[in-house]
Amino acid sequence: MSLPAPLTGVIPPVCTPLDPDGEVDVDSLLRLADHLVAAGVDGLFLLGTTSEAAFLTDGQRRRVVEAVTGHLGGQLPVLAGAIDTTTPRVLEHIASVTAAGADAVVVISPFYARLGPAETARHFRLAAAASPVPVLAYDLPSAIPTKLSADLVVQLASDGVVAGLKDSSGDLAGFRDVVTGTRHLPGFSALTGSELLVDAALALGAHGAVPGLANVDPDGYVRLDRLCRAGRREEARAAQERLCALYGLVHVGAGRMGAGSSALGAFKAALHLRGVIACPATAEPQVPLSPAEVAEVRRHLVEAGLL
Repeated sequence: MSLPAPLTGVIPPVCTPLDPDGEVDVDSLLRLADHLVAAGVDGLFLLGTTSEAAFLTDGQRRRVVEAVTGHLGGQLPVLAGAIDTTTPRVLEHIASVTAAGADAVVVISPFYARLGPAETARHFRLAAAASPVPVLAYDLPSAIPTKLSADLVVQLASDGVVAGLKDSSGDLAGFRDVVTGTRHLPGFSALTGSELLVDAALALGAHGAVPGLANVDPDGYVRLDRLCRAGRREEARAAQERLCALYGLVHVGAGRMGAGSSALGAFKAALHLRGVIACPATAEPQVPLSPAEVAEVRRHLVEAGLL
């Protein structure tokens, strides 16, 4: 299907269910896709950070995209991450995920090496030249040495290189600069990746949100999005605050493990507790949650009315 321009609404970055042996659990993945579609989401983002893309083999990445696009049959736009350390590797991922049916690709700056703005711009231009579908930039300072500047994003957008931005920087002021700087480009999609600032981002002109917590509570984020668009500010504030409280589940393993292991483990534990996926395993070498930590995830779900 063609990608809406701009892409709007709630586009969850889909978790990748794994079996106890670390292989993609396709049945659980498709149940998760149905869980999200039934809630009324506006698209799906596969192979992002929440999808554990960096931990998956190339074959597993392609299997995820093929399974979901084949299952959905064009019901919703499907974005797929092309995330790797170098431009040649990213170009290989673009070819793979687009052949598997992705409607757009989400590209991060090269990481491991510390690159400057000139090399970063060249990376995105090469990606766009090689891609048969629109390219969205992904700003994730926690994973790359330097943040994507608003000036660079606006320049790339103005030149027709990138069709949107997924901003997971947490820098709302910088995101505002992107929104205002691209307002003259009717097809550009400004998407926030923050679970905690969706109402604020939409208020300043974001087109949509890509919140990892939407795997756990897609209905909550769809409701928040619709309240914001209807101008029902007090109800939207209350809906956002409820989701902020639920987001506390990502910290259940804090101190015993890294933040990523804790957050992804909590998302998968929640999906397992809700009966959506068969196994809460995360990819190696991430550390699994303890029974006590899973009990804390359950408490958050009960308090949010999800169990």
